[in-house]
Amino acid sequence: MSEEARSGTEGAQTLPAGLVKTVAFPTQELRAHVDAKIVDHQQGRLDFVVWSADEQSRGLNKASIDAVILPYPDHGPTIEKLGELPNLKFVQMQTTGYDAVIGKVGPEVTVATASGVHAAATAELAVALTLARLRGVDDAARDMSQQQWNHRQRPSLADRKILIVGAGGIGNAIFDRFAPFEVEQTRVATSARDDDRGHIHSIDELPELLPTAEVVVLITPLTERTDKLVDKEFLAALPDGALIVNVARGGVVDTDALVAELETGRLQAALDVVDPEPLPADHPLWSTPGTLLTPHVGGNASAFHPRIENLLVEQLHRLSVGKELLNVVDVSED
Repeated sequence: MSEEARSGTEGAQTLPAGLVKTVAFPTQELRAHVDAKIVDHQQGRLDFVVWSADEQSRGLNKASIDAVILPYPDHGPTIEKLGELPNLKFVQMQTTGYDAVIGKVGPEVTVATASGVHAAATAELAVALTLARLRGVDDAARDMSQQQWNHRQRPSLADRKILIVGAGGIGNAIFDRFAPFEVEQTRVATSARDDDRGHIHSIDELPELLPTAEVVVLITPLTERTDKLVDKEFLAALPDGALIVNVARGGVVDTDALVAELETGRLQAALDVVDPEPLPADHPLWSTPGTLLTPHVGGNASAFHPRIENLLVEQLHRLSVGKELLNVVDVSED
């Protein structure tokens, strides 16, 4: 994951028709937008209310809520309140990542992500961050404020060797968008396999792949295995001038190790996600050379709204008729 990034494998699971009767939306606005897209036969017997850490329907009985749609992007405060719902059976996230829910609900609660919703926007940002840092667009923007004309040659995206760590839906979208730029791409996932885009290497092969990787794009899920995957040894294995692009989760990178490399000027970074997040005002990442930061906006673009609304319409229909649900994930503690 942006956005995304502990993303799960889509599971096959159903909830019997009639088990979920009342669905809580995080805002009245989202409820109205989704309700406007639902035709009568799709809604079935579902009732819609509003409940979240910030907003709730007047006179709401929390015990009546069977399903919750979490807010986006700040779902943390609402997740902490899920324990107030004694009959909760289903949680629908608006993010691809689901690490925030792990350990927050019991095994009786089914959790689904918004896998696929954020792919286009996050892939766009991954390419934009890569181009902007390689071509020095961020430096040029700073030079504008000083009215400075600093003409110099920059690395092109063309001819670069790109290593994409993560081969899920967003990783594939990133691969597809890089393809026209005349680059050489290598993909890594938990296990080796082949798909219609070619070969995917195992994460165990990283030591052999890193020394030739000029751009490393991180879009792997945040799991026990990938927590601080990009550590001192990972970074040291990269060639001079390599660029780290993180659109996954901040925790995939050991921040202290990255700062140490960036301060020497040996590596570059373009980061949409960081650890800690939000980044404190006095954090060294704000001033490390060769660093471009965006405030975790990978999936939060205009493309998000129609896609999440369409997903919710479909998921609500499936809930109402007892059909197999989309994007179900396992949130039991690792």
